[in-house]
Amino acid sequence: MTQAEPNPLDLDAPKQRSRLRVLTVNTHKGFNAFNRRFILHELRDAVRATSADLVFLQEVHGEHQLHAEHHPDWPQTPQYEFLADSMWPAFAYGRNAVYPEGHHGNALLSRLPIRAFDNHDVSVGRHEQRGLLHAQIDLPGGQPLHAVCVHLGLREHQRQKQLRLLGNLIARLPLDAPLVVAGDFNDWRCRATELLTAYDLLPAFPRGGEPRSFPARWPVLRLDRIYVRNLGITGSEVLNRRPWPHLSDHLPLLAEVSL
Repeated sequence: MTQAEPNPLDLDAPKQRSRLRVLTVNTHKGFNAFNRRFILHELRDAVRATSADLVFLQEVHGEHQLHAEHHPDWPQTPQYEFLADSMWPAFAYGRNAVYPEGHHGNALLSRLPIRAFDNHDVSVGRHEQRGLLHAQIDLPGGQPLHAVCVHLGLREHQRQKQLRLLGNLIARLPLDAPLVVAGDFNDWRCRATELLTAYDLLPAFPRGGEPRSFPARWPVLRLDRIYVRNLGITGSEVLNRRPWPHLSDHLPLLAEVSL
């Protein structure tokens, strides 16, 4: 597989059927940094403006009764369904953290049909519930694209075990199938790339390495990633301009891949 030189994406360029835009964003449960404002409606507008075909979401609420009572503009549907709106007709949700008020986890939004999905529990210990959401996306006239939405733990020993579980999941997938693995790796020591390249995955930001995405207003740490296998990379970009630094504590990543 050859890899094209990554260039900044032209968000206004016409979409080609042989290409897909892939977005990953930690939604911070619909609140801005430090939880000062509920900004899910603004976040939806920003996500829609990217014209992404496949959206990887982390920290998205499926339900939260107290927030629903305290915020008049809290959606009546789960956050991932509200974000999908009419633009992404297919979506999948993997519930990870459950508490008396509700639950949150990872989600995938897709313009193309989702054939099947599973949520794999990779929690280590009882204090952080984490999961890998794996979906099969129907591509026109071809084998399905496998998509894995990742949100790993805050502690190094957790991440190492979770990365091994991610590797086990990847090893079970067809070697020739297109694959995208994206999300919040919390991997500030940048150890995930070495493991994933052993499974023939390529980072979407090959020249710059892992992009700086956290904290959103002054990004220093390289926590968020997009990796692909059996796909070309035609462009990649950290979305660091307004309104993004005000919509989460993480900056989103956007990549365009060729089938």
